[in-house]
Amino acid sequence: MRTFGVITSALVGVVSSAVVLVAVVPSQATSQNPTPKWHIMATLAESCSCVVSCPCNFGGKPSHDPCQGNRLVTITKGYVEDVDLSGVSFLFTWELGVWTDVTISDKVSDAQRAALDTVMPLAFGGMRRTQLQVTKAPITMEMTDTRVRFSTPDSTVEMEVMKGDGDKPVKVLNLPSPLFQDYTQYRSTVHQHTKGDHTFSHSGTNGFTSTWEAGSR
Repeated sequence: MRTFGVITSALVGVVSSAVVLVAVVPSQATSQNPTPKWHIMATLAESCSCVVSCPCNFGGKPSHDPCQGNRLVTITKGYVEDVDLSGVSFLFTWELGVWTDVTISDKVSDAQRAALDTVMPLAFGGMRRTQLQVTKAPITMEMTDTRVRFSTPDSTVEMEVMKGDGDKPVKVLNLPSPLFQDYTQYRSTVHQHTKGDHTFSHSGTNGFTSTWEAGSR
């Protein structure tokens, strides 16, 4: 079993299954304010309110309206200039197009926070128009060969891997978004969030793990 601490940034934009990731230099970058050198390789673990398998990940529309989800992003290897981001992770929770809750680990260093504040607007281009709430709290993740669990004081996700032929995990290759490489299919047993009026609870809905890589050009 592996357990990960979670770190994130107040400026991180939310990317749900229905939102395209943008890993390009924004138009405001200039020679006086050049884009930093950065690179991120990350593992994603997500549960959402869609059916299995979520149509958003295949270029379709959510099967559940509103789309509600929890996504944990754990940077396995990464940097912004000379700041190491390896092991840094963040959790975001959303109701698509309505609100986004971002949870920041209380373990985040000042240097990592500043680096994330710089790079996340470059890496994530979706859902910045929604209501955004940011808090600091402990976040944990536990992963085995068959189960994934991650939680904050406000969110809990538990999901079980789906198995196919030969009792092997169901995997999908070459999905349209770079977020969804090495995609492994899960089904949630617990998928909930309770924070003020930002509340939902689902079970038996879509879950997955995947890998993602992006960086400056």
